[in-house]
Amino acid sequence: MKPRIAFVTGGYSGEAEISYQSAKTIEKNIDPEKFDYLKIDITPKGWFHQLLSGEKIEVDKNDFSLLMDDGQKILFDAVLIGIHGTPGEDGKLQGYFDMLNIPYTSCDCAISALTFNKRYTVAVASFAGIKVANSVLLFKKNYQSPDELVKNLQFPVFVKPNNGGSSIGMSKVNSPSEELGAAIEKAFKEDEQVLVEEFIKGREFTIGVFKSKGKIIALPITEVISKKEFFDYEAKYLGASEEITPANVDESVAEMIKKEAIKIYQIFNCRGIVRIDFIYNEAEHQPYMLEINTVPGQTEASLVPQQVRAMGWTLMDFYTALLEECLAV
Repeated sequence: MKPRIAFVTGGYSGEAEISYQSAKTIEKNIDPEKFDYLKIDITPKGWFHQLLSGEKIEVDKNDFSLLMDDGQKILFDAVLIGIHGTPGEDGKLQGYFDMLNIPYTSCDCAISALTFNKRYTVAVASFAGIKVANSVLLFKKNYQSPDELVKNLQFPVFVKPNNGGSSIGMSKVNSPSEELGAAIEKAFKEDEQVLVEEFIKGREFTIGVFKSKGKIIALPITEVISKKEFFDYEAKYLGASEEITPANVDESVAEMIKKEAIKIYQIFNCRGIVRIDFIYNEAEHQPYMLEINTVPGQTEASLVPQQVRAMGWTLMDFYTALLEECLAV
């Protein structure tokens, strides 16, 4: 009997739109010869599986089951998490599935929650010897004026919501006099915490890392060249960037970044696929970690699918490996 997989999509944040885009790719590439799967849409209005007829069956959250029209109760062997943002990327769903003893394809509850918080992530990384940019964390309830808080930072800086992804609410500020307050207020519209982080000059690289059959695998590196001033939402999702996979970079640099990515995967005790973003400072010959994405985008044009294909795998091979690793835990 084939394992029954719940593929969860949607979410409670503005990133749900990205989740649905990723879902189109994932659904086409779950191997029907190896897995039975049902899609579960998790929304603020409820958790549902939609039948071909259009009828929606609500998930019983007591045991994450479905009661079908014919009286059959469906339970799941594992969950493929495809939700960007809350509650699929910040540890909330992971904690729920842990309590039900249902395995899933992402990092565990603690690591998902930690890496969803950009400032806490770089603090842990820095403590472990990973190079990161200097930054300041602002809390909305205590925030008054930016001037004193960022006086020790070198400009330019990036201002961004501390929790979440997809570069929503992000700004680049080139000098203290250049609308720093407006950039902070923009970010506060997306989150109660805002990260102000020094700009690191260099080339932007990103790399997917996952585990298959107990082995940590680093995918080919992508270089991201934004047509905008930085890699914002438009550059990331609306085509305003050039993405070169595999990156045109010296093999020694590529190996350095791959080793650093695998080291970070181990330090943070990651599971499933994560994507780690770096800036490579050529003057220092040093990669700086920007952030860890524990539910990276999976649209056809997204970075991880590009890297999977560059490695010579199909996406079906890739999702099969993720699910088999998850089921083996």
